[in-house]
Amino acid sequence: MYEHIVIFKFNAAITPERESELLAKLLAFKGRIPGIVDISAGLNVTEETDNIRGYSLGLRVTFESLEALRAYGPHPVHQDFVQGLGGVLDNVVVVDYPIR
Repeated sequence: MYEHIVIFKFNAAITPERESELLAKLLAFKGRIPGIVDISAGLNVTEETDNIRGYSLGLRVTFESLEALRAYGPHPVHQDFVQGLGGVLDNVVVVDYPIR
């Protein structure tokens, strides 16, 4: 299995409503994208304010295999989400690793 971690930093154009909408779209990936074993996502509520650096939304997806992780990127449901980030995304951090 593989873990896919994504942390989003939005610009000033994002609204709380838009953030919630994006969160709902992420959570809807399970059942719509093959190979997803588990998924969680949420808005950042950390009290470690020195470490936030503007990142406000986190995503964790567990895939059944490396092949499933690789197929996720070009999947139409994922691509629809990516296209919806236009105009609001400032930066993103991605980490993928095999679960040991």
